[in-house]
Amino acid sequence: MPTGSRRSVGFHLIRAVLIAIVVILLVPYLLTPLFHAVNPVSTLMLWRWAAGARVERTWVPLTAIAPALPRTVIASEDARYCAHRGVDLGELRAAFEDADDLSEMRGGSTIAQQTAKNLFLWQGRSVVRKALEFPLALWLDLVLGKRRLMEIYLNIAEWGPNGEFGADAGARHAFGKAARDLNNREAALLASVLPNPHRRSAARPGAGVRRLAGIYEARAVRSASADCIRR
Repeated sequence: MPTGSRRSVGFHLIRAVLIAIVVILLVPYLLTPLFHAVNPVSTLMLWRWAAGARVERTWVPLTAIAPALPRTVIASEDARYCAHRGVDLGELRAAFEDADDLSEMRGGSTIAQQTAKNLFLWQGRSVVRKALEFPLALWLDLVLGKRRLMEIYLNIAEWGPNGEFGADAGARHAFGKAARDLNNREAALLASVLPNPHRRSAARPGAGVRRLAGIYEARAVRSASADCIRR
């Protein structure tokens, strides 16, 4: 093949790859408006289905979840949920200052960021994922609004060690009751296991989970930070 032809083929191949990457990056932004009417699933749920693993999730609207749960989740995960626009710059700055690089950051991840990760990205920590996560969080917050964003987050979060996703499955697994029937203490226990439901249990909480639940329950009772999701 002549040199000019090889260059032309290489150019077209590179252009096709770049176009494919742009399309893939745009898909989450195009899908997000649909989530006003469509109840989404998480990438982890899709992965488990593909692997033939158990997935238990019953979607319930925010009105069918005890108010104590979103209030406590905000108190534990994202205290300024109603004040920021998807990314809490103050918390992000503090987390960044405590880390050597972006992949080692602890904390500073808002509910919108966690929802972006659960809906469109992958688990684990990496600079690439964080870079993709920030604009997606801003977009989710802008397009969906606080109430719908919280409803989605509570219904796609992993809440149990064996494929329990969403608040209702988590509540039934831990306490044998629907999410609408949770009391303040049970909501605080569920919030306490959110970072890792494989190592923490709301049904059989250890001392650390009980201590966290006490802190989160007290914060939720004192806080008015959940005003943006009330009707």
